[in-house]
Amino acid sequence: MNKIKKPSIWCLLILAGIVVIGCKKPYNPSIISTPNHYLVVEGVIDVGDSVTVIKLSETVNLGDNVKTSGLAGYTVNIQDEGGANVAELKEVPGQSGKYASAAVLTLDQTKKYRLHISGNSKEYASDYIAVKKTPPIDSVGFAPKGGNLNIYVNTHDATNNTRYYRWDYAEAWKFHARYESGFIVDPDTKAIRTRRQNEAMYYCYTGDTSSNTVIASSAKLSSDVIFQTPIIQIPSTAEKLSIRYSILLNQYGLTKEAYEFWENIRKNTEQLGSIFDAQPSQLQGNIHSITNPNEPVIGFITITNIQRKRIFINNSQLPAEWYPVYPYNCSADTALFYNPKTMQHEVQLIIIDGSAIPVSSIVNMNVLIGYTYSTVECTDCRIRGKSLPPPFWKP
Repeated sequence: MNKIKKPSIWCLLILAGIVVIGCKKPYNPSIISTPNHYLVVEGVIDVGDSVTVIKLSETVNLGDNVKTSGLAGYTVNIQDEGGANVAELKEVPGQSGKYASAAVLTLDQTKKYRLHISGNSKEYASDYIAVKKTPPIDSVGFAPKGGNLNIYVNTHDATNNTRYYRWDYAEAWKFHARYESGFIVDPDTKAIRTRRQNEAMYYCYTGDTSSNTVIASSAKLSSDVIFQTPIIQIPSTAEKLSIRYSILLNQYGLTKEAYEFWENIRKNTEQLGSIFDAQPSQLQGNIHSITNPNEPVIGFITITNIQRKRIFINNSQLPAEWYPVYPYNCSADTALFYNPKTMQHEVQLIIIDGSAIPVSSIVNMNVLIGYTYSTVECTDCRIRGKSLPPPFWKP
């Protein structure tokens, strides 16, 4: 008599797993789909030598497939403690959500001011804020370490009154395409000709702005000194280090409350990853809704004289063994006017009628017989930058 074998525990577990997977339904908590779009206010009221720029946007839900965008059509003013408007910030044309003062602000730095925002039938205002002076940046330095370039800042306040600092930055760099193309297909004649000077596309300039939160405090030190606080770490393989790199560092003096706000920003965006990391905390800023006091508003406005310093770093100042990696896989091939093997006019087919870019001429016995070619990504730097240097660029 045959005995019936009992299924093993592993078989039962596998069968149960198949049933569970087959019946799985997506879980969409109601909090994710709740249409909450809260105001986000970014910027600093600058009493230094630059115009003040404030950016307005709104939060998006986790399940949204859109990025946050600027809020247009708002009225933004700086008011004194009597409620009078002392400066109006107008929307910057072509930059939705950015509002800027018409000129450098000349505020009485012994008084307090607030930012007032109205639009979309709503009204918001910051607390009244005293001016927090920012000391100059002593130096911005850099040091190669391991496989990275570390950029750092030094500053101090001889009066010991600042204690809390924040920095952000704008990067710019010169780079080049993988191949230098000496020819172009003329858009009018559809013939290949030598590239003119204003059609150059080998060297370009581009840039980026900071997305990390950089803060430091000397509150626990006897002197208000910040020494070699890390700003950014750039891998040795980064293309931005291939020719010349520049960074413009902005320094802000903070109150203790502003520092704590930015510390929460840093923890919420950079340190989350396990149950042992700091857990998300509510961002308590100093901007509030007057229309609805229960409505959250994201942002913390400070008033200070922003201090700035720019440095340039040449590739010759970096270790010789560092080698930047081009962001595309590139190769060059040949196209002939007549290929005896295929009996095709490859120049016409691949370059003139196709999308390939001619790189250099192929000459045999003083006769032009074709061109080498490659892709747009490997020959035209303008798809990722501009051929003209920015105004601040030094030769």
